[in-house]
Amino acid sequence: MRYFYFPGCTLETKAVGFNRSAKDAAGALGVELVTLPEWNCCGATFPLSTDNVLDLAGPARNLVSTAEAGGDTLAVACATCFNVLRRTNHFLRNNPETLEKLNAFLERPQPYAGQVEVRHLLDIFVHDIGLEAIRQCAVPGLRGLRAAAYYGCMLLRPAAEIALDDPERPDIMDQLLAALGAEVVDYPHRGECCGAYLTVKSPEASMPMSYRILSAAERAGAHVLATACPLCQFNLDWLQARLRQQYASYRPLPVLYFTQLMGLAFGLDTSGYGFEQHYVDPRPVLTQAGVLGEVKAP
Repeated sequence: MRYFYFPGCTLETKAVGFNRSAKDAAGALGVELVTLPEWNCCGATFPLSTDNVLDLAGPARNLVSTAEAGGDTLAVACATCFNVLRRTNHFLRNNPETLEKLNAFLERPQPYAGQVEVRHLLDIFVHDIGLEAIRQCAVPGLRGLRAAAYYGCMLLRPAAEIALDDPERPDIMDQLLAALGAEVVDYPHRGECCGAYLTVKSPEASMPMSYRILSAAERAGAHVLATACPLCQFNLDWLQARLRQQYASYRPLPVLYFTQLMGLAFGLDTSGYGFEQHYVDPRPVLTQAGVLGEVKAP
């Protein structure tokens, strides 16, 4: 299977381990991710007002580029990029006048007609590749590791536009983790906001939000928390140093990308996944759980 792939800015800079592990995991499953030529920033947030067509031009250009390259699907790993690109596509499909204006502004040889599907890697892995194929590839697997899936906001909402999973009771990442051999931990707050961009300006305001998520997962017995969002990973990981100072009983919990766990489960070379760059080093927990085993080439 071959998909055009949108890495996004953060996966090319601060979340290189997410990018590499996504490509490695896809390759192990027989999926070729072809980086979209001349991709540009998605804008990081869907515009609050869609009256200004220019606000949609950035994310729309990636959709147009995919169509012009002959692709019908754009695969995305970052939850924020996925949210922006998918909502932009949804809006353009349902607002033909705006789409017409946008095509006129972009001045491309072929007008965009909304023919591209924006899909998250979770969707592709679970529904195109299938859980059984993932189970067969998961050698040595994640047996011995208790993992909690964290979805956050961007993967699930607005539900009508994103339509990836049930926003109140999501389980697509849980299914994937279980197929990898992990013991999936159920806990509350899995779809709540971690603080998002609020952390940049006011970490104190977002600390209680992250604390609820992390402490609930830890109390449920999780060894690690899995996410698909670089901003969520940063917030939940970075804030733990402050949480240990704020809450005497708090115990650190490593926060990993779901694709990093896939690489571990498949026995791939994880030396470039950046585990040592996490604020809460996951390697001791992963070693204790016995999932840092024999390494094989991707």
